[in-house]
Amino acid sequence: MSWDALQSAALDALGHVRYRVQMPGQTLPEHPLVDPLLHAAGLHREADGAFALMRSLGPLDALRAPTAKRALWPRLRGLRAHGG
Repeated sequence: MSWDALQSAALDALGHVRYRVQMPGQTLPEHPLVDPLLHAAGLHREADGAFALMRSLGPLDALRAPTAKRALWPRLRGLRAHGG
């Protein structure tokens, strides 16, 4: 189940922890670029779209190339503008 911002805020205010089922194979890699990329997109590790975003980027080491960076940043800005 996904929670909207109001529901999440209400649950947090009440001190409840939102349960999220972890699907097999849908764990984020332990890579130094994961958290900065998610932050740039306006997401966090537990966000619904975090795994899909990281999977869509392809190999993370390839993102260090200048051409990959130029292609990546407009996409991340678009995600951030639309709330992830």
